[in-house]
Amino acid sequence: MYPKRSNASGRVIAIASIASMALAAGTASRAVAQTGYPMLMSLKPVAAQRGHASEHTVKSRYSMFGAYQLLVSGDGVSGEILHPEVKAGEEPKLQEMKVRFDVAADALPGVRDYRIVTPNGVSTLGQLVIADAPVFMETGDNNAADKAQTVTLPQTICGAIERAEDVDVFKFSVTAGQAYSFHVRSQRLQDRIHDLQQHVDPILTLRHANGSTLAASDNFFYGDPLVHYRFEQAGDYFLEIRDARYQGNQYWEYSIEVSAEPFVTNVFPLGLARGQAAQLQFVGHRLGSEPRGFLNVSTNERSGTQWRGLPLGSQLTNPAPLVVSELPVFIERPDENNTPTTGQMVALPTGISGRIDAANDADCYNFAALKGERYSFEVIARRQQSGLDSHLRILDATGKQLALNDDLKLGKRAFSDSWIENWAAPVDGVYTVEIRDLHLRGGPGFVYYLQAERAEPYFELYVDTDKTQLTPGTNGVIFVRTVRKNGFDGEIQLAIDGLPETVKATCGKILAGKGQDGCIVLETAADATPLAANVTIRGIATDAAAGIPPATAQPYQETYQPGGGRGHWPVDMHTVAVGRPGDLQAVQIDTTSIALKPGESKRIAVTIERAEGFDKNVSLDVTYNHLNSVYGNPLPPGVTLDKKNSKTLLTGTTTEGHITLTAAKDASPVESQQICIMAHISLNFVMKATYTSIPMTVSVAN
Repeated sequence: MYPKRSNASGRVIAIASIASMALAAGTASRAVAQTGYPMLMSLKPVAAQRGHASEHTVKSRYSMFGAYQLLVSGDGVSGEILHPEVKAGEEPKLQEMKVRFDVAADALPGVRDYRIVTPNGVSTLGQLVIADAPVFMETGDNNAADKAQTVTLPQTICGAIERAEDVDVFKFSVTAGQAYSFHVRSQRLQDRIHDLQQHVDPILTLRHANGSTLAASDNFFYGDPLVHYRFEQAGDYFLEIRDARYQGNQYWEYSIEVSAEPFVTNVFPLGLARGQAAQLQFVGHRLGSEPRGFLNVSTNERSGTQWRGLPLGSQLTNPAPLVVSELPVFIERPDENNTPTTGQMVALPTGISGRIDAANDADCYNFAALKGERYSFEVIARRQQSGLDSHLRILDATGKQLALNDDLKLGKRAFSDSWIENWAAPVDGVYTVEIRDLHLRGGPGFVYYLQAERAEPYFELYVDTDKTQLTPGTNGVIFVRTVRKNGFDGEIQLAIDGLPETVKATCGKILAGKGQDGCIVLETAADATPLAANVTIRGIATDAAAGIPPATAQPYQETYQPGGGRGHWPVDMHTVAVGRPGDLQAVQIDTTSIALKPGESKRIAVTIERAEGFDKNVSLDVTYNHLNSVYGNPLPPGVTLDKKNSKTLLTGTTTEGHITLTAAKDASPVESQQICIMAHISLNFVMKATYTSIPMTVSVAN
C-alpha cells in the first residue's frame, strides 16, 4: 500500500509504519489546537550537487511528524525523508527534519520546487538549487577576515544571513590569471516561502587580503548579485556577503555558485522558430574569443519559454534562456532601424528576435495591416533574464502614437515586459511597432523576443492555490479563475487529471458572459489512506465550433505579505493530498440543489461534525475571501450570500449553521451552476484549513 524507501544508511523503512504511528498518536492530541500542515521556511544547505546524494535540514512552521514523501519538480532529482527516532506513542512537534536529495549527473542545473507530504497534508513549497560544484556549508562565526572560513574554489558556498549585522566572510587562494564567476541565489529563493514577510537584499563584495574592495554587486538578477573577476596576482582573497541594509533573519539562506567555466547570461537571438537554425551570439563571461554557437531547433521542439544548455564549442553552456516559437521568426538585421522611416519590414504574424544594442537605441519594425485587422504584440525579455525594461508603441505612417504599453500583467502578477493586446488597424496602411528600454539603456544583454500575432479569442486559467488538503470521507474544493482574451465570452468546462486513486472529482464550469470562477469538488473515500499526487487542471470551451484552444491552469502558492495581505506566486505543481482524519469529520447540507427566481432567497442548512475535543471557531462561506478580496466565487452572476440572514460563525461546540442565497431582481437565468459550502478553520491570519460539502447546484429561473 505504501512505497518503500532507503534512508541514508541504506536501511529500508516502511513508510506505512511511520504514517500509521502518526495517525494513532495524532488522534488523542487533536483537541489542543487546529491541525496545521507544514509551512516550509528554509533548507540548509539550500544547494545540492549534480551527480551526488546529500543530506539537508528542512525547517517549517507546524509539525512535519510522520512525513512520508518528498516531491520535487522537474526531472533528475528525487528525495526521501530521514526520520528521527521517536518513542512509541509520542508525536513530537517536529519543525526541523533531515531529508536526502539524489541528483542525477545529467539533471539540469538551476532551481527546483520541492514539498513534503505528511499525514496532516502537503507542505507549502520550498526551493532547492541544483549546482555543478561541490557544496560547502557555512559553520560557526565567520563575521570578519580573521574568522573567515577557508574554501577551495570552484565551490557552491551555502549559508544564511542569520541576524542583524551578520557578515559572512570566506577566504580562498588563487593563482595569477585565474578568473571566476560568483553567482548568488538568495532573494529569488524566497518568493515562494509562505511566511517570510521580509526578504533579504544581498550584496556581494570581493576583497584583497589588505581589505581593499576589488569588486562588488548588489542587484544583477533582480535582487541577487553576480560578480565576475580575473585575479592578476596570486594570493589569498576574501568573499563577503551580507544584507545591504545590515538586517538578518535565520531563514535568509543563500547559495554562491563559484565557477571557472564560461558563464552565459543572455543569448541573441533570444527566440527561434521550430525548425529554424541560427548562429547564436552569447553574452556573459569567459566565453572565449568566439562567443558563438550554432543551434538548429527541432521541428518537434516544445514551444514556449525554456532554459537549456546551448552549444559553445565542444561543450554546453550553463542553462540559458530561450524562446521556441510556433510562428516564423524574423531576426533583427544589423542595419539601422531607429526610426519608422528606417524600420525593417516584417510580415505579420511573426516573432521578432532583436536587441537594444546601446543607450538611446530604439528598434522599429514596419508592417502592413488592413482596416479592422486585430493583432497582439507581446514582449518577452525581462522574464527571460534580459536587462531590458521594455517600452512598446504602435505608430501610424505620420509617426502618431496609436497604442502604448509599459508593463504587462499575467494572472495575479505584473512584469516589466510589455504587451499591446487586441489592437485594431484603423485604416489600410503601413504601421510601425517600436520597442526601446524605458530608461533609454541598452547593451549586449538587452535582448528581446517580440511576438506579433493575430488577436484570436482565447482564455487563460489560474488556480488560487498550489495544494488541496483532504481527509478520509470528506470533501475539498479547487477554485479556477479565467481571464478572457480578445472577445471570448463562452462557457468553460473544467477537468482534472492525475488524482490520487481514492479521490474522485465533480468538475464544474465557468459560466459564459461575465462568469469568472468555477470549482472542482473532490470527494475522498472513507477508507482512504495518506496519499498525494500532482494534478493537472484544464479548461475546455464548450462551444467546439468556435475553435477556442483548451487551456491548462497555472497554480499559485499563497504568500503572507506584510500587513496581512495574501500574495501569490506562480509555481510548478498543484498537489492533492489525502491526510489523516482532521478537525472536522463532515460538512453536511440539507439539499444538493436550489432554484431561485429573481429577487428570491433560499436557506441551506449546514451541519458540521467536529472531531472529539475540537472546539475552535469554524466559519461557513460559499466564496473564498481574504480581507476585502474574493479569490473564488462560482456563484451565478447576481446571486450573493445574504450575510444578515445567514449563520456563518460556529463557535465552541456549535455544529449547526445556515447559508442564505439571494438572487438579484435582475439576475440572469442560469441552469445548474456547481458550488459547495465551505467550513474554514484559521491556521494563521492568511491560511485556512478548508472542508467542504458535497457539490450542489444553483439555478436561476426566468
